[in-house]
Amino acid sequence: MIDWTHWHNEPFLVGGLIFLGWLYAVLTGPLRARLDRTAAYPTAHAIRFYAALVVFYLAVGSPLDQAGERFLFSAHMLQHQLIIYPAAILFLLGLPDWLVRPITAHASLRGLLRLLTHPVICGLLYCVVVSCWHLPFLYDWALQDRVVHIIEHFSFFGAALFLWWPICSPSREFPPTKYPWQMLYYLAITIGMTPVFAYITFSSDILYPTYEFAPRIIAGFSPKDDQLLAGTMMKLVGMTVMMGAFAISFYKWHQESEQGRTGR
Repeated sequence: MIDWTHWHNEPFLVGGLIFLGWLYAVLTGPLRARLDRTAAYPTAHAIRFYAALVVFYLAVGSPLDQAGERFLFSAHMLQHQLIIYPAAILFLLGLPDWLVRPITAHASLRGLLRLLTHPVICGLLYCVVVSCWHLPFLYDWALQDRVVHIIEHFSFFGAALFLWWPICSPSREFPPTKYPWQMLYYLAITIGMTPVFAYITFSSDILYPTYEFAPRIIAGFSPKDDQLLAGTMMKLVGMTVMMGAFAISFYKWHQESEQGRTGR
């Protein structure tokens, strides 16, 4: 059964998050003047950045990780959604422009970064990475091998950073996509993720042996029910986030258009 008092304290996970928090504190504190002499301490950015680290730890370090790794596909899906949506979005929104400028303004990297941050590339990378990890042999391998499981989670987070870069980019050199294109981007991502959702939700077989033979921790909740719930969560949460973001972009586009008319 799940030990709801167990929280992961592995040095790699906890130490990595502490290191990121420390590095952010140093770069935005004592070393801030070297990056931008006029910049004040980015309080709002810092809150979002540290919130991203907390959400990431809750996803992979809390008892939810044990539930997702050993018992419930739907719990594992919730982990991924925490990583892909709030953690990745808050992480990008926590980076002030001057913090990423040493990389984004580097002349030798400009061509590569322009390619990697193009919305088409970002969307494709996200859809391909997430879809491939849900292939039965890869997904179940991650459940059986702790190192592979860690790689899976970090690749989900990396793919999510690409997903949200065209929307939440902190860089002036590679700014967010214009609002009309953002709305098309959300629709494209929703369509692009439909095959993997359909594959999971409507499969007549239990796709992942770990969950098929896992102890039932909820009475009457079969592996088939668990898989159906996980697929439904993937689609409904994803669509809710994308349509909410669509509405925000539409509203900002409308506001921008109204300001343009007023300015004239």
